[in-house]
Amino acid sequence: MLKWAIIFAIVSLITGWLGFGGVSGATATIAKILFACFVILFLLAILAVVGVFHIL
Repeated sequence: MLKWAIIFAIVSLITGWLGFGGVSGATATIAKILFACFVILFLLAILAVVGVFHIL
């Protein structure tokens, strides 16, 4: 998921540099959403691991 967020961010930068504002804004929004999902899932995974090791 992080890989896709980075890809969309790079596409956003390139399209913004080329002057395609609409495409750049859309891909930037997608990159933000994917990055937010990654962070949430990453934190949940850390909490799950900590919870499992706490039980042991």
